[in-house]
Formats: sequence, structure tokens, C-alpha cells
Amino acid sequence: MEIAYQDHLLARILLTIATLGYGFVTIKADFNATHATNPLWTPHARFHVVWQVLSYFGVALIALGLIWLGGPMPVERLYLAGGLAAAMYGGFFAALFARPLYGGTLYDENGYLPFQSPLGAAAGRWDVNVTAFTLMSAFLVGGLVAV
Repeated sequence: MEIAYQDHLLARILLTIATLGYGFVTIKADFNATHATNPLWTPHARFHVVWQVLSYFGVALIALGLIWLGGPMPVERLYLAGGLAAAMYGGFFAALFARPLYGGTLYDENGYLPFQSPLGAAAGRWDVNVTAFTLMSAFLVGGLVAV
């Protein structure tokens, strides 16, 4: 199995960071008492979060293969991996902006609470997910531009 290292190295690195964000960090963030084992969540909601995280993990493994394994159409494979990440992050931002339609909130009191902005009090408190997914989306855009 050939590993692709030379061509589009910056794009591969940035796309890998974006992929690790949705595929691996979510395991750490959601398989704990704030989400998957949260006794205050309904069992069906916990089922859905576990399903979501495991699906993201599987898609991330495919994307990492597209990014790093050699094969035909290397540029197209990078764009496909970027498209998979865009679907993951795009789904998050769609849910974020659609909250008024379904009564959603950014956090639970027994979950990850907003934190003080590193920009000072004037910037207010930041949501953990919005902050992380905005940063990961920037890596994604950078990776796609670098292709």
C-alpha cells in the first residue's frame, strides 16, 4: 500500500486536522457524562449521539484513506475528503442556525459550558462547539485552498 507524502503536503496536513476534528475529537468530547452517558438525557437521545459519533469516526477513516493513501486521481481524492468534512461541519452550522425552528440550545447546564473569550470581557462568552468547529472549518478551508 503506497502512502502519499509529497504532492499537496500542506493540503493533506490541513485536511487531516479538519478530519481529526470531526472524526476523533468528537469521541473524546461526546463519549462521557456530558453526552453519551448523561443520565439526564433520554436513552434515545444518547443512542443518537453514539450513532452520530461512530458514523463520523467511520467517515473520518475513509477520508484519511483518501488523503494519505496513494491511488488514482489524487487531487480529486483530496477534494472528496474535503467535501466529507464540509458535510460534517456544514451540518453543524445548519443545526446551529436552525435552532429557532426546533427549539435547540447550544449547551446543557450539565454539559460543556461557555467559556470566557480569550479576547477579553468585551467579546463575551464563547460556546465550546461553535469555537472548535469554526477553527476546524478554517483548517478545512485552508486545506481546500492549498489543493
